[in-house]
Amino acid sequence: MQTFTNNIDSLTRGRRLSRRALLRGAGAALALPALDCMSPAFAAGESQASVPRRIVAINFELSFHPPNLMPERAGRDYETTPYLEPLVDLRDDFTIISGTSHPDVDGGHAASKSWLTGAPHPGAANFSNTISMDQLAAQAVGLETRLASMAVGSGGISVSANGVPVPASPYASGWFRALFIEGTEQEKREQVVRLQDGQSVLDTVLDSARRMQQRVSRQDRRKLDEYFTSVREAEQRLHKAEEWQHRPKPQVDVEPPADVRDANDIIARARQLYDIMYLALITDSTRVIAYGVGDSNAVATLPGVSMNYHDLSHHGQDPEKLKQLGVIEAEHVKLFGEFLARLKDFGEEGSNVLERTMVLMGSHMHSGGHNNRNLPILLAGGGFRHGQHLAFDQDDNSPLANLYVSMLQRMGLEVDQFASSTGTMAGLQPVG
Repeated sequence: MQTFTNNIDSLTRGRRLSRRALLRGAGAALALPALDCMSPAFAAGESQASVPRRIVAINFELSFHPPNLMPERAGRDYETTPYLEPLVDLRDDFTIISGTSHPDVDGGHAASKSWLTGAPHPGAANFSNTISMDQLAAQAVGLETRLASMAVGSGGISVSANGVPVPASPYASGWFRALFIEGTEQEKREQVVRLQDGQSVLDTVLDSARRMQQRVSRQDRRKLDEYFTSVREAEQRLHKAEEWQHRPKPQVDVEPPADVRDANDIIARARQLYDIMYLALITDSTRVIAYGVGDSNAVATLPGVSMNYHDLSHHGQDPEKLKQLGVIEAEHVKLFGEFLARLKDFGEEGSNVLERTMVLMGSHMHSGGHNNRNLPILLAGGGFRHGQHLAFDQDDNSPLANLYVSMLQRMGLEVDQFASSTGTMAGLQPVG
């Protein structure tokens, strides 16, 4: 039997599908997204507005050893670094960004909570977080897919509108079940009842608020109007969730994964999550993913590695620690590159999934030394003019939130401001 990953790699290889190509499941059918392997006549006539855009954000808890990842030269003729060597064939598909950070975001590891939000002083006792960039995007596009968003891996980087971390899961089997395994009819009925119960609660609360509206001040009426808006949005989500209970899940031609239970086999665990994210994107099961790469206490099962990952990140320039750290980080970047390559290989509407998917990779720390400035950032895909190193001032960093505004606008959101942004990211130009 082929492995989970091998099955995924062969999912579309050598196939040419008709316009009515379908993913079948539970006796019904769900149309595939428009693919290059479908008939050219259809691809030529389909509206560009129907093609989805997506965001994937990948945060590395322990960051990277900067000299191995970040080039010194700016511009389009930057030198290839050791970690970027496996990505050389994708050079025109990503932009390296240095000299950015979030103003007043400090606290070392604690800053992971603010990587996608920009909320200041995450290490403070009275810290209050704000909505993350991925969740703002999910609010706009989440109703279009079975899962409004996914938070995978170690978690903590995706944050709701209420400032609460979105629960994350590191288990590929659970994600596969949620995405592709049909529940029993009884389980579906029970879920519908739960959703309808939630609707009943909203109806009751809304009736009470409407009666109250007649007896309050003008200022309070404005607050109630905002409340009504949030309730209506919740109603939409409940209605959409109930609709999805009656639609068949896509069935992919791969075996369900068996979770890697060895906590030290961090590369195998990461590979499974990349596989799940790839399947979720190409089946249009979600358009927003946040992936937290942790495993800081692991002793990675890789040749030459014998020390704790977190301890290695505090290498103090020790040659042996740097050597072992380099083995782990190089494997992580290699996996990331393979993920990008698979997205690029999957055709979509005269282009490919990578061109429609902004893949953000980086960290909230410069390196393992807890410095929260000059962050290592890489943006791939999404329809930007890549193949460059955008190097901003190392002493007076550009707001990382400027990149988020550029990404959100590319998603189609009418956003001019996010967190500490002062505009869009200079030098990052969309194509088309």
